[in-house]
Amino acid sequence: MGRVDGKVAIVTGAASGLGAADARLLAAEGAQVVLTDVNVDAGKAIAGEIGAEFFEQDVSDEEVWKELVAETVDRFGRLDVLVNNAGIAVIADIERTTAEIWRRTLAVHLDATFFGCHYALPAMVASGGGSLINMSSTAALVGIAPYLAYSAAKGGIRSMSKSIAAHCKSRRNGVRCNSVHPGSIDTPMVHAALDGLGGLKPEGERFPEEMRRALGIGEPEDVAQLVLFLASDESKHISGAELVIDNADTVAQLSGPGGN
Repeated sequence: MGRVDGKVAIVTGAASGLGAADARLLAAEGAQVVLTDVNVDAGKAIAGEIGAEFFEQDVSDEEVWKELVAETVDRFGRLDVLVNNAGIAVIADIERTTAEIWRRTLAVHLDATFFGCHYALPAMVASGGGSLINMSSTAALVGIAPYLAYSAAKGGIRSMSKSIAAHCKSRRNGVRCNSVHPGSIDTPMVHAALDGLGGLKPEGERFPEEMRRALGIGEPEDVAQLVLFLASDESKHISGAELVIDNADTVAQLSGPGGN
């Protein structure tokens, strides 16, 4: 316990799925957490449950980012961790992706990650350093045909994170930046994908354990443990990394049968 004692963390998209798991674990390990989401009722419920603050946020809105970071620093006096987790995933391949789908997906992922890092970085430098944790996906590494815009956005987050890490190293400002690349995890987003692509639905909010294991799907807590490590001082020498958490799915896909 107490691996992030005294740290202040913002977690976006924290009303469900990975964000909720991240917020719960960071709070349990001693961080002061600010949850953000467009789902106000669910976000406030989780914040109340874990003793955190809730902030309503459309992550694609730059002005809201300014307000969020300023209010967090005013409230807690510092900012140490930002988890850029919020995201959407619309099922649409290259032929079915509309301009609206493309622009909205990139806004929620790429614009939001840029705004978050842009405004959080000075606050972290003023706090003596910090950790920028950007949620990407295995889609950034292999591409997923039914998720064109999502794959493109996550690939951009991967490259952006490396660029930010290189900048912070050159400035020696004490801020680290890494990207996290989950595969299939038992979250509402993955439920929607499995339902839309194969008609497979969980029984209740989560897949039963036996079904989850049979499908090779991870749990939100698996990702939260990695986020906790990156938020803590235990990862003080890790920056610019792309950390895959998919139980070797990507490796198996890349090392499968080749040839024409």
